[in-house]
Amino acid sequence: MPRKSVPPAAATEASGLLDASVQVESFRQVREAHRLELIEDYVELISDLIAHDGEARQVDIAERLGVAQPTVAKMLKRLVREGFAAQRRYRGVFLTEAGEALATASRERHRTVEEFLLALGVPADIARRDSEGIEHHVSPETLKIFAMFTRARDKQLAQQVPSD
Repeated sequence: MPRKSVPPAAATEASGLLDASVQVESFRQVREAHRLELIEDYVELISDLIAHDGEARQVDIAERLGVAQPTVAKMLKRLVREGFAAQRRYRGVFLTEAGEALATASRERHRTVEEFLLALGVPADIARRDSEGIEHHVSPETLKIFAMFTRARDKQLAQQVPSD
């Protein structure tokens, strides 16, 4: 029996295999997210430590990330090299304007993802942990929809509250 002629796109859809160009872009986006993930975690933590303690010391960063101090030292050199941080001898690490902007953007993404997960009914401790990973991989378009969903839900809940 002769094989039925199936257009390439349909064959790809039927088998579950994405078009090569779509798959390339998906993997490129994931690789870029992985590349930035550690940088974002570090600058966000450094910003938080400075806001809370007035300084960000290598020992504190290592403790909070659960890594060895040499690992932190290596990453701090990378942050300095890429223009996100500045180190001062015996004074810890400070963020540049670019580093603080990245920390702020990362914190905002994290908050948006966490609020979205909470709005879906995910328990708070799980939403906090899960948002830590998702925040690095979510696209700006998806993030915008998360925020719109959360705002709409908040508005709906506010309208349900009886006024006195």
